[in-house]
Amino acid sequence: MIEQIKPMDIEKRSFEIITQLLGDRPLDPENELVIKRAIHTSADFDYADNLIFSEHAVSKGIEALRGGCDIVTDTQMAKAGINKTILGRLGGEVHCFMSDADVAAEAKERGITRAIVSMERAAKLPKPCIFAIGNAPTALISLHEQILAGKLAPALIIGVPVGFVNVVESKELIIASDTPHIVARGRKGGSNIAAAICNALLYQILR
Repeated sequence: MIEQIKPMDIEKRSFEIITQLLGDRPLDPENELVIKRAIHTSADFDYADNLIFSEHAVSKGIEALRGGCDIVTDTQMAKAGINKTILGRLGGEVHCFMSDADVAAEAKERGITRAIVSMERAAKLPKPCIFAIGNAPTALISLHEQILAGKLAPALIIGVPVGFVNVVESKELIIASDTPHIVARGRKGGSNIAAAICNALLYQILR
């Protein structure tokens, strides 16, 4: 039977269904809304198991957003999906350098990915940043290298690139690090998941 639901109630009903389907599976209360929004975005309940949270990563991310931090993404799709109205009210903005012509030119000249150049550029931003990576494992590798070199101290890394080449390995670098992180262990992820996690943090501040 098809449910008759008002448009404004569809999301609420979706979360009710997610809660029902999760059953008695225990979720850390601090991480619960992030996990459920990732599931809501993808209809993939594996995120209840494969999202890895460093200690108080959600609280640290929310604190950074309250303080007006910016968000850096590795795709225009993730940038488009993040609620920029809420972020702007908190004093932050979203950056994505992947489509910049000079980034593409530098990447071609150096024989590296645009994601690496983009992360190097992001490291020079004047404000603390949350990095939301949904596509490029080389972005995570670059972040890890810059952290080790003392060039970067992210407020939070959301590491959810999807794919096959260096995806698992790049995520494990972040999981093993001391940097606050939310990582989708394994091959799953995507720009939509990166944006969903950002929004899950933002919605806990303003809605």
